[in-house]
Amino acid sequence: MAFQQGLSGLNAASKALDVISNNVSNASNVGFKQSGTQFSDVYAAALNGAAAGVQVGIGTSIGAVAQMFSQGNITPTNNPLDVAINGNGFYRMNNGGTVAYTRNGQFDLDKNGFIVNAQGYRLTGYPADAQGNILPASPTDITIDTADLLPQESSDVRMGLNLDSRMTAPTLPFDPADATTYNSSTSLTLYDSLGNSHIMTMYFRKVGAGQWDMHSQLDGGATSLVGASPTLSFNTAGQLTTAMPMNITGLAVTTGAASPIGGAAGIELNFNGSTQYGSAFGVNRQIQDGYASGRLSGITVSEDGTIQGRYSNGQARNLGQVVLANFASPNGLISLGGNFWAESPASGQPLIGAPGSGSLGLLAAGSVEESNVDLTAELVNMITAQRNYQANAQSVRTQDQLMQTLVNLR
Repeated sequence: MAFQQGLSGLNAASKALDVISNNVSNASNVGFKQSGTQFSDVYAAALNGAAAGVQVGIGTSIGAVAQMFSQGNITPTNNPLDVAINGNGFYRMNNGGTVAYTRNGQFDLDKNGFIVNAQGYRLTGYPADAQGNILPASPTDITIDTADLLPQESSDVRMGLNLDSRMTAPTLPFDPADATTYNSSTSLTLYDSLGNSHIMTMYFRKVGAGQWDMHSQLDGGATSLVGASPTLSFNTAGQLTTAMPMNITGLAVTTGAASPIGGAAGIELNFNGSTQYGSAFGVNRQIQDGYASGRLSGITVSEDGTIQGRYSNGQARNLGQVVLANFASPNGLISLGGNFWAESPASGQPLIGAPGSGSLGLLAAGSVEESNVDLTAELVNMITAQRNYQANAQSVRTQDQLMQTLVNLR
């Protein structure tokens, strides 16, 4: 019997060495998860049972080779499309309809704009519409639209400023070419429907206590205010009392898109928050919603998986969102090689969602998750497995000596 026990021990130790060697060989493999050998003892079965306390085992066997899905170290890289998972979950990859799962987040763009890994599998997630709204639906291959960002015509201007209450009203009629006919001025950039920029200048002229007329020009041409009083009124506390917003129409342009900017409705101009205090004129807020066209200049991935494109005009737009998948029993996944796993009946069906939702981890862009192999521990395990092998070999040798003694009996 000792021969069988020793042989089973030799086989088990050899299998353990195989697993350890595989761990060591993949210690530098991004997203790799180490395995551990689990052993179980073996007892002979008898139809009539066996007396308790006198059973002798007949060796050992491999119970399972289980992967350990513990977190690996996250290391920064120089590739913005390298993405690491910090927590639970797997990337969902598509290869012509065949779905596989991986923790290796080393991605790149192919010639068709799809986000792919080294094997050509496409990363899947939620798409985004033309306005950048994420559309949660069935995950699909994520594609990066490299087309120019469409320009947006200016339609809403919000300004906050302080008009100096110490100023006196000019006596001469308003003339934009004569700085003595107004008290203060400021300008901002507006955009027409083709993304061409135009300079709008606003002039503020005090006409009485707490009363200021506002005049405006676009590219040097006069414009008009309609739909609200062109006068900004302030109370004795310096707070604006004129109803907002007011409309500016007649913003005619001589080049580029058909004028006027904003169409017949014009542009909404909102001065809420403006004041009239005894301090120098100043603009503390200036926001307008138009912009020129822009070209894609970069991509960033947020911790919730949102892929955002950065454009040369300073704008940004959502291009899609990465999804993650988790399983009730990750150890039930089937290893496919190439850092891929496949769903199996033992793993359960994938639970798919955005990073950070449910039990899913968050993403770290510009980083990769290293292998979770501890080389020091593996080398110690290797020594232990080697000693186990030697000990089992010694038990076989000892049994052989006993058998030889029996053979030599006269």
